[in-house]
Amino acid sequence: MKYRITGLIWTILLSVFIFAGCTSADTSQESQVHVAQNTNQATQASAVVETQHENIQDNQQVTETSQVQATTQQNNDVSGELQVHFIDVGQGASQLIIGSSGKTILIDAGNNNQEEEIVAYLRKNSIQKIDILVGTHPDADHIGGLDAVIDNFEIGKIYMPKVQSNTKTFEDVLLAIQRKGLKISTAKAGVSLDWEPDAKVQMIAPVREYNDDNDMSAVIKLTFGEISFLFTGDAESKSEHDMINSKADLKSDVLLVAHHGSKSSTTEAFLDAVQPSYGVIQVGENNYGHPAPEILERLNKRGVKVYRNDLHGDIVFVTDGKNIKVSHTKDGKEEATAASRTQEETQGTQGTQATQSKVTTETVIYKNCTEVRQAGKAPLYRGDPGYSRKLDRDGDGVACE
Repeated sequence: MKYRITGLIWTILLSVFIFAGCTSADTSQESQVHVAQNTNQATQASAVVETQHENIQDNQQVTETSQVQATTQQNNDVSGELQVHFIDVGQGASQLIIGSSGKTILIDAGNNNQEEEIVAYLRKNSIQKIDILVGTHPDADHIGGLDAVIDNFEIGKIYMPKVQSNTKTFEDVLLAIQRKGLKISTAKAGVSLDWEPDAKVQMIAPVREYNDDNDMSAVIKLTFGEISFLFTGDAESKSEHDMINSKADLKSDVLLVAHHGSKSSTTEAFLDAVQPSYGVIQVGENNYGHPAPEILERLNKRGVKVYRNDLHGDIVFVTDGKNIKVSHTKDGKEEATAASRTQEETQGTQGTQATQSKVTTETVIYKNCTEVRQAGKAPLYRGDPGYSRKLDRDGDGVACE
């Protein structure tokens, strides 16, 4: 069990992290700070913690974003498939993204008691290197397993928001980073992640600094062809409001419902901006009331198909850039999922289970009603494959009538 600590080593590590995080945009991209640590023999050992921060001027952000958008508009054809795993870590969060060329992104790693499970899951999927590792914010149920990941796998770049914590969990992550001689890059709005040529990965938040750690969560949008995912950490209403006001393109096919479905997140305005077809709630047994009934109702009202780790286990989305396949595990067996309706999930029903050891169902996402009619599927009713709230303009449950 990890716990709050005091002591010279933590004070020094924390001060280094904050100091480097305040580096001016006019200085070098990297700063080195030598840290002296006390030992039981009253001797000192020298260590180096390097922290790199992305200092992007507003005009640079606009240029980079415009270039990426232009590339995406000119080339929506992508090769191969992209996988997004919403790993079942109980009451916590962790998402593994595997690109078409095999590169990886890991966002969060669950709580401290899930370290072995996270490492095992990555190895089961033949992961040897995490190209980009993101700790969305310092809460233990998000970063508790990061130190084990860092210790057991090759790591490329690490991103974390500029926020402090005085927990043993946070210290363990910093020490693991230090042991590997790695650098921390600041997670903030406007940062573009250099990952795979067919994928656009953009940080949408935090837009500014907040007093609440949840609102400091790194929010990431991933676009692959015509399909997009929005990963939200524990971002709450203040951050959501600022994301909307930033005029960032929030529209996404798949939404990680923020803060495990807490009522403090996923506002009506935010859902209107995102317009998701799918929602994933990373939640386990808890005493917080997650997911909140009003959030489930809010999603249901918009026809969002909801998956939950507590009901579906590990949830995996696979896309070729146009279509989405969804599979999930429960009790150690793969089950077919027909994108169970949110209302059914609220009532605790599972729908029809497949008997095969591994089955996936494909759900076509239509960009507009013209595609629906060309496919001979009009009209679409709420719950039909391909139905989405954006196609149902009057909200009566019938799209493209």
